[in-house]
Amino acid sequence: MNPEQPASSAEAQPQPKPRSRLTLWILLAVCVLPFAASTALYLLAPPKARMNYGELIEPHPLSEFTLPRLDGQRVGLADFKGKWTLIQVDGAECGNPCRDKLYKMRQVRLAQGKNMDRVQRMWLVTGDGPVDPLVQQAFEGTIMARAGDGRFLRQLPVSAGQDGHIWLIDPLGNVMLRYPPQADPVGIKNDLVRLLKVSRID
Repeated sequence: MNPEQPASSAEAQPQPKPRSRLTLWILLAVCVLPFAASTALYLLAPPKARMNYGELIEPHPLSEFTLPRLDGQRVGLADFKGKWTLIQVDGAECGNPCRDKLYKMRQVRLAQGKNMDRVQRMWLVTGDGPVDPLVQQAFEGTIMARAGDGRFLRQLPVSAGQDGHIWLIDPLGNVMLRYPPQADPVGIKNDLVRLLKVSRID
């Protein structure tokens, strides 16, 4: 063989030592294992998809409206601006479920303490029947308005009827959250506490 002939590439390059390979595998494990472990943890025990108690619906702005209040005045979209508004829909007879929601909305507002003036309540009265004056007196401060021809009601998305639900409208007039029948007032209160804390919409 010609002494000047170059050695083969296999002979020219030193082979990695077993210790070097072990170090490489250790470095690879250190980099990959935390990612693999976190992925497995997510798949086996995924975190909660949301923190809110109410059902988050695709926010959409309310269109302009004017409704007659039981006190003879009128309420429109401008009355929603700058306030978080809890809304319920019930017939004029207002049985126990209706009164229970009126009570919950009042207590949820009071529970906001110094921020309670940023929250208002509204009862959309369906039908043309008379509303018991004792109910009106017991829940004074709630905006009570006739639902009218239903155009406003159609802006409140539902899966099966509107009676029973409570909706939350943000200070810009967007329908934001929907609460189920027999909703836990603590859950509603906690949602509002978080929203009032992070929002400064006037």
